[in-house]
Amino acid sequence: MLKITLSVDGMACGMCEAHVNDAIRKAFSVKKVNSSHKKGITEIIAEENLDESALKAAVEETGYTVTEVKTEPYEKKGLFGLGK
Repeated sequence: MLKITLSVDGMACGMCEAHVNDAIRKAFSVKKVNSSHKKGITEIIAEENLDESALKAAVEETGYTVTEVKTEPYEKKGLFGLGK
């Protein structure tokens, strides 16, 4: 499992977050996607690595700009973060 963090410019509200999340879900098979307009990030949990240029294209089609893509291993934590 991988955690992919996108820095996204242009999100201003919850609806912006929903547009980005929907675009990613439509373009890729992901376990989880969550955006924060306050932090300017979108976090994706996926089983395998996603093509960076395709990710950028999917988000930028919605009118937002991806400025950075960071990928790191993701390890699911136990109940309430305990056990790991």
